[in-house]
Amino acid sequence: MAQLAADDVPRLKLKWAFGFPGADRAVAQPTIMGGRIFVGSLPGKVYSLDAKSGCTYWEFDAGAPVRTAIVVGRTPGGWAAYFGDLGAVHGMGASVQAVDALTGTPLWKTRIEDHPSAVVTGSPTLVGNTLFVPVTSWEEVAGANSRYTCCTFRGSLVALQASDGKLLWKSYTIPQEATPGVTNAAGVQLMGPSGAGIWSSPTYDALRRILYVTTGDNYSDPPTNTSDAILALSAETGQLVWSRQITPGDAFNLACNPTPPETNCPKASGPDYDFGSSAILVDLPDGKRALIGAQKSGMVTAVDPDHDGEIIWQKRVGRGGKIGGVQWGPASDATTLYVAVSDIKVGVVPAGTPGSQTSVLSHNVALLPDPEAGGGLHAMRLNTGEEAWYTPHPGCNAVPGCSPSQSAAVTAIPGVVFSGGVDGHLRAYSTEGGRIVWDVDTKGEYHTVNDVPASGGSIDGPGTVVVGGMLYVSSGYRFFGTIPGNVLLAYSVDGR
Repeated sequence: MAQLAADDVPRLKLKWAFGFPGADRAVAQPTIMGGRIFVGSLPGKVYSLDAKSGCTYWEFDAGAPVRTAIVVGRTPGGWAAYFGDLGAVHGMGASVQAVDALTGTPLWKTRIEDHPSAVVTGSPTLVGNTLFVPVTSWEEVAGANSRYTCCTFRGSLVALQASDGKLLWKSYTIPQEATPGVTNAAGVQLMGPSGAGIWSSPTYDALRRILYVTTGDNYSDPPTNTSDAILALSAETGQLVWSRQITPGDAFNLACNPTPPETNCPKASGPDYDFGSSAILVDLPDGKRALIGAQKSGMVTAVDPDHDGEIIWQKRVGRGGKIGGVQWGPASDATTLYVAVSDIKVGVVPAGTPGSQTSVLSHNVALLPDPEAGGGLHAMRLNTGEEAWYTPHPGCNAVPGCSPSQSAAVTAIPGVVFSGGVDGHLRAYSTEGGRIVWDVDTKGEYHTVNDVPASGGSIDGPGTVVVGGMLYVSSGYRFFGTIPGNVLLAYSVDGR
């Protein structure tokens, strides 16, 4: 599928750039299908582009930001493109939409969660005529407000009929609804349990007709046994088959940050060790299988999907933290798991400090990354977790605002692994020993095929996509002090 030989990767050059108007983050991973690219954007537009030239076939206004990758599937009348949205930005809850993949004409829209903080960040998984959609929320952020009744959202996995969006079933990660608990110091009634959102795409096991999802932390007391966990659900009914919690007692919201008054912070006060990425289902050399998940704690865990999630091995690759550890996901080939480490560290600095950026949560706070904290790519044996090799980040060379953090999802093709960095660099590593064979700095201004002013910045969130001899990567990600940008970049050998 990649059609890109490992020996040709060092010859990759920029072929075209596409700008997302009105965006300061390029948040959605592109999907390539039938010679076209399908990609969403923070301002709520979904685009279909020519994969070779970047020229636009159509543009669709989703009415809410679209962070998920687009899933394309056959319908009785042709092809449909499916995606979830961040409806919570407009207080609309979360929805899934389908449009005609050839024309961008809307087909259907289904609201799958009414909670005003609900969002869909992980792409739906399409199996036959069923879409399986993960649901999470931003209520963890709302909890920072001492006047907010924290918290009532609970994560879920939703099954929809792909042909018309009809709800087939909905399975919550927390079985019980939130009930009143204590009142906070401001006299506001607190609620719980809550949280355990599903941030990433579900993993489908065709052998057992099971879906595996990874969950985030709880937002309020009491903690549950399904947060920070790997869950197995029946694809036919949504019923929980088994669960394996990796970090118990993790309840956290932004009131727990060290800024008083901490009126909504749960007793556990963190550590906020969500799973932010999908579990990877692999075949082991001994004929058995493993399901591997990586966490913000910096811990990588392999469980046995055929024995109720029994732990096979665990290995630590990073220090971990609230935006540390493993953020958006490893990649694997037949023998090896490739894990990039975030472990970013940022500090508050005076406005105007060289290299500082404002937080996406506050335009009034200037943040500056630590140029010595985070980063590195680990290669681990699938069957044991033993380290095959480790390549540290090359370093920031005292550049103001540079961070060695490697938060973005990792991509592997035969012979090469790609890992993007908060420093704006995309690097290619040889699977034999981890030597860096290609390094491109994506920061800076670009002339775009759609004539939209665009710049590159931090690479975070979505990983690269390599199809048909071309590589596609989104650049720009303003968050906690990271570098904004709004561009999709396409590379090919010698820029042809």
